[in-house]
Amino acid sequence: MPKRILSGTVVSSNSNKTITVDVTRRIKHKLYKKIIRQNKKYHVHDEKNEFNVGDVVSIIESKPISKLKRWKVISTEGDNSWFKCNLIFLLQTILVLEKYNA
Repeated sequence: MPKRILSGTVVSSNSNKTITVDVTRRIKHKLYKKIIRQNKKYHVHDEKNEFNVGDVVSIIESKPISKLKRWKVISTEGDNSWFKCNLIFLLQTILVLEKYNA
């Protein structure tokens, strides 16, 4: 199964090597069919302590790092991360499809 890639805003960077990222999703309500925004905060591993509050970052699922951390930072949104995230996702999808077809 490919690893999920999400994009969100850093809301806290007080901890050492850890940031908190707020990810906003738009979903359709099951009963009322209205588009609503859903927020969730993730604890993300930041190896170099390089991100600050307000930065928009991309994160990827990883193996458990600590009790709460299961995500790592890929990059900031300013350095072609959309292209990188899509490329990583496509490569993972191709590998999964090849595994099932083999």
